[in-house]
Amino acid sequence: MGAADIACRREPGALTAIAASWLLFSWAPAAAVQQRTDENAVTAAEDAFGVTIGRESLGLYTSSSVRGFSPTVAGNVRIDGLYFDQVWGLNSRVRSTSRIRVGPSAQGFPFPAPTGIVDYSLRIPGSERSVGVLVDTDAWGSLGAEADFVFPLSADRLSVSLGLAAREYEYYNGTSGSYANAGGVVRFAPTDALEILPFGVISEGRDDETGPIYVPAGYFLPPRVNRRDFEGPHWPAYEGTAYNFGVLARYNPTPQWTVRAGVFESALDDDALFGHLLLDLQPDGSAQRLIVADPPSKSASTSGELRATRSFSEANRLHLVHLNLRARSRTRNYGGSDFIDLGPRVPGETVKSPRPEFEFGPQTYDRVDQQTAGLAYELRWGQKAQIGAGLQRTDYEKQVDFPDGQTRTRDEPWLYNLAAAWALNPTVTFYANYTRGLEESGVAPDAAANRNEALPAIQTRQADAGVSIALGPAFELLAGLFEVAKPYFSLDEQGVFRELGEVTHRGLEFSLTGSVGEQLDLVAGAVLMDPEVSGPEVRSGTVGSRPVGQPERTFEVNLDWRPPRLRDFSLDFGVTYTSDIAATRDNAVELPARTLLDVGARYRFKIGGAPATLRVLLANATDEFGYDLRGSGAYDTIPGRLFSAYVAVDW
Repeated sequence: MGAADIACRREPGALTAIAASWLLFSWAPAAAVQQRTDENAVTAAEDAFGVTIGRESLGLYTSSSVRGFSPTVAGNVRIDGLYFDQVWGLNSRVRSTSRIRVGPSAQGFPFPAPTGIVDYSLRIPGSERSVGVLVDTDAWGSLGAEADFVFPLSADRLSVSLGLAAREYEYYNGTSGSYANAGGVVRFAPTDALEILPFGVISEGRDDETGPIYVPAGYFLPPRVNRRDFEGPHWPAYEGTAYNFGVLARYNPTPQWTVRAGVFESALDDDALFGHLLLDLQPDGSAQRLIVADPPSKSASTSGELRATRSFSEANRLHLVHLNLRARSRTRNYGGSDFIDLGPRVPGETVKSPRPEFEFGPQTYDRVDQQTAGLAYELRWGQKAQIGAGLQRTDYEKQVDFPDGQTRTRDEPWLYNLAAAWALNPTVTFYANYTRGLEESGVAPDAAANRNEALPAIQTRQADAGVSIALGPAFELLAGLFEVAKPYFSLDEQGVFRELGEVTHRGLEFSLTGSVGEQLDLVAGAVLMDPEVSGPEVRSGTVGSRPVGQPERTFEVNLDWRPPRLRDFSLDFGVTYTSDIAATRDNAVELPARTLLDVGARYRFKIGGAPATLRVLLANATDEFGYDLRGSGAYDTIPGRLFSAYVAVDW
């Protein structure tokens, strides 16, 4: 096991929940980002709830699904703990890791969120010059290259990182696309008390073909298809630009005061956007092919947070008081789509229709302005306990300008949170949290009659409690209960995506992480959930009691094994099981349970004295066939078996 692997492993213990949350907000001088050759999601995982490092991800939850909801859609994204209204996510040009913060790992946030938190860490340039290069390919024909540079300009005071990447994608459904991106981070620390981190990243997408969404005519799943056979047409292809720019700052005027600030601009500028629907799909594969073309549109947000923290110490007790201001302004235009009926789909027959001249209609514009002020208190009592409470007042206003009118909504709720952790002994720690929040509910999906329509903000609540147990010196078990309640959105009988009741997700979640000597790392987890929809439409029978797209059981096991006599070689295995899920609003159709297996290996070697890693992965090794949902009664295939490889070198 290399030094970088050891450094990534979390050392569990009874006070993990308390100590880890304090470390989140204890600012030390920035450390250099981990090298590309050392990126390993298994060894980097703190728990089984979700981590992304570089190109690799694992965990029960993702940035689009935590306890059955999307924290990204809800607006619960942070950059190094500070509020970020994400339109487009950070990529690895500027992002080091992304972690899902729920349960004990969310307790270090003085203002948590009901749907969990996606927390990005920046790739902070260090004080040593370096160059990292990565080249990748796969069996479908994708090919990409990345290069990241660090330039220290003034000892430990000023350094710059720059990164470039380009990739030709070949997708699971036979479509293809081209992307290029560039970005960088500057670290400027004129004094030990002040650190400023400007960053920026931009991505260009071209000729990204739009694959089909399958919409059956009745209560059945789509027939099996050849996933890599794309029948076209090729002209519905995405073109667009996305970018994120921002600056983080930390200032310690005295040992008792810390001031942190972040200002961010996030945007997605779509020059060409399409939907590709196979409607009225029959068991024999015949259907009506409909292309939905959208006029150019843009979604952009300016957001930020200013937080001042005052600490007081007495004996072995630390008191923290946080004063907080958050704000965002988001604008978006959508609608005006043109619908191109390409007639009947004949399975196996390639469509060669020419690109038409589109006739776009007027668009809808919406704007959201939100300001939030908060006060929070935390008590950290040595290695015994942690208590936290927060109160926020938010002013939310949304204006929608339709082609034939205007609506304006406003909400000014009080939001609050409570958190506690208590160490029973050196190996057992209990935790509990309660949070109320105001969150976004996203946009209507492609298959909806009101496609892309912005949905209203909603008030949500979450409660959870559990225990952290140190199982010896190198293993930690987390076990918790949770309940999350929100309004329920799905397609109604007319195909309109709207609120149909309330949904409550109650469940148990487990995480087991640790190491067996220097040979084996384990990350395993499970979610046992009882999702339930309630309301008048459920009682009338038009809406089923199970929410669309939510499994009741999920299990995941990840292993990274280094044979004792082959120190430069490692094998990794990942197994994910997902139980059956309701696929339609009325629960008449289900997606069956499935198990996916990934098998991979790493070989560490030298190129001219520089560390290098060869990484190979066989994803979906058993070539399991299945569908993912794209809304009630709308489906896309899951990727089939794929062999991929990359070589990374750090100079």
